[in-house]
This record gives sequence, structure tokens and C-alpha cells, in this order.
Amino acid sequence: MHPLSFITRSLGWSLTIASASLLLACSKPAPPEEPIRAVKVVTVGVQPVTATLEYAAEVRARVESRLGFRVGGKLIERAVEPGQAVKAGQVLARLDPQDLKLAAEAANAQVAAARTNRDLAAADFKRYQALKEQNFISGAELERRETTLKAAQAQFDAVQSQGAAQANQAGYANLVADRAGVVTAVLAEVGQVVAAGTPVVQLAQDGARDVVFAVPEDKVAGIKVGSPVAVRAWAGNEVMSATVREVAASADPVTRTFAVKAALPSGSVWALGSTVSVLPAGLQHTGAQVIKLPTTALRREGQSTVVWVLDSATMTVRLQPVQVATADGNEVVIASGLTPGLQVVAAGVHVLTPGQKVTIYKPNVATALTSQAQTAINGVAPQAAASAAPALGASPVAQ
Repeated sequence: MHPLSFITRSLGWSLTIASASLLLACSKPAPPEEPIRAVKVVTVGVQPVTATLEYAAEVRARVESRLGFRVGGKLIERAVEPGQAVKAGQVLARLDPQDLKLAAEAANAQVAAARTNRDLAAADFKRYQALKEQNFISGAELERRETTLKAAQAQFDAVQSQGAAQANQAGYANLVADRAGVVTAVLAEVGQVVAAGTPVVQLAQDGARDVVFAVPEDKVAGIKVGSPVAVRAWAGNEVMSATVREVAASADPVTRTFAVKAALPSGSVWALGSTVSVLPAGLQHTGAQVIKLPTTALRREGQSTVVWVLDSATMTVRLQPVQVATADGNEVVIASGLTPGLQVVAAGVHVLTPGQKVTIYKPNVATALTSQAQTAINGVAPQAAASAAPALGASPVAQ
């Protein structure tokens, strides 16, 4: 073979091998197969609801009003303290009455002046009336005197009414309780200048009592006016039945909950402000047969709640949207999306993908190994004790 041909052929083989090596180096490695994961599953079944919906509530008076003065002034005395029981007509607070008394005296002086003007006009009219009977004056002059008398009488009536109103305002310097009750709050202190209508004392009137509690937005539809409510004392076993009498039409702007008022029966001895727990009958579903799952089985996909359902034929999993109704202890109640008999993954939901192969997790049983180990220990222990006895007995001789 010619040396040039041999070199050419060798060079071609080298280029071919280099090209193949380059192609192998540039090609992407095959993706590894997805591992088969072991998962815990639960079989969907129907179970009774065991949890109850219980809310904290407060005992309040049916009527609780904020009392204030009908006139403004400086507060010089507060005669009651929070928690004090008061009777109807009892003085709760006082304003400085000096300015009101001066105004009343000025009004009385105006009444006296108006009375004098009225009496003078009446005497003048009587005199002119006598002159008219003697034809010394014309009828038009008598009519003018009569009109003057009527104006003076009207002015006297107006000033007299104003004087009576001013006298009433002088009496408004005392704030009195219009009903018997308990003072629940004091809203102004001595020395403070208050305007007319400013709340000074908050009074809970004696009589009917309510329990007031708040329910979330998704539960308020289950509470109707007239439905029963079980009320239990916070510190005790006393249980009393109340009746819902009012449900708030709008949510609280801060808590976004709805206030509910339930009327306690007459004769309730619970103190105002007592904390109690309530169980609305319209929200209790104890014993109802529902589908429940552990919370670890749920997963969020966008705006939906889903679970992994196991296909036992292919041992793969698929996503199933569900609708959650409520919670029952550490489990959730499923409203729709599942039927009894399905197998749902209860643990490991965050590492699965649709169509992934899985196996059912089975815990290792170490009972047999433990028994064998214990048997071996029991067999070795006597032999070790027998071997150690002669050695211990020979020690004194050796010494």
C-alpha cells in the first residue's frame, strides 16, 4: 500500500472517531425515571360529627344607656362609682349652677318688665275706652290702644315661657337616674367642662339580661331569631337556655363578625359582665354522618382545594377537587368531591405529581427481631456469670 494512502485512511478514521466523541459529549443525558414514592392512604368513609361549635359570650343588660346633662357646664361633683347600684331619681352628678341661676334670675326680671308693660297697656286701653263712650275720641284711636294691649300681652306670654324654660335649665344642673340600675362606666371626672349631651355616666338598667356573642360570616346564616341557645357558666356547671332575639344586620367593621343577642330567662342571677359559653342549636350537627379527612390530605392548587386519589389498578395518583364544609377537631368535613370507598393520600401530598407511580407505605415490623435479640441476651447472660465466678473466687489465693 502506498504510504500516502495509508496516512489518508488513518486520518479519516481519526476524524470519524473524533466526530463521534464530540456528538456523544454534546448530546443531553436521558432524564432519570421518577422514583416510586411510598404514601399513606385512607379509605373514604362516612363518620359521625363529634365536635361542637361553642362561642364565648358576655352577660349584658337589655337596656344600657349613656346619661349626660341637658345643659353644658363645669362638673363639680360625681356621686357614683362604677359598679354601684342606683335607684330611680338618685343624683348621679352635678354641674356648677351659678350661671344657670343668674340666667333664671334675668329671665324672671324680663317677665316682671313684660308684666308691667302689659298692665300699663291694659290701663291705657280702659281709659281710652271710657273716653270713646263719651265720644271724646275716635274709634280708630281706641283700636290702636287695643292693638298695643294685645302686643304687650303676647310679649308677656313669650317672656314668661322663656323664664319657665330657663328655670328648668337651672334644674338640669343635677343629673339623675331615670331608672334603677347599675353604673357600668364613668365617662367624665370632676373639673371637666362638658357640653350638653356629653355622656357622663353609663347605666345598665335593672330588668332583662342578654348574652352577647359574635359569630363569623360563614356561620351567621345558621342562626335565626327565636332559635334556642344553650348557655353555660364559665366557672361552673350551671346550664341555662336562652333565645336569640337579635342578629346584627351588618358585620363589625374591625372584626368582620356579626353580633348576636340572646335573651336570658327572667330570674337569671349571673352578674353583668360575666363570661359564659354558648352553643347555638342552629350550628350544632353532632351525630350527622359526613365524610371526614385528616388535614394533611388537603392541598391548595390555585384557588381550589384538592386531594390525591389513588387508582389501585395502576397504582398512580390523580388530583381531585373537593369542597370543605367545616372542621371537626383535627379533621375536616368534606362537603362534595368524594364518595365512600375511594382511597386518598393522607401524607406526602407535597411531593407527588399527577400520574406518578406510588406504593402504599407499610411500617417495618420489628417484633420478631426484638424477640430473637432478647432470647440471645437471656442465653448469653448465664454463661457470662458462670465464667466470671471462678475468676472471682481465685483472687484471694493468688494474693
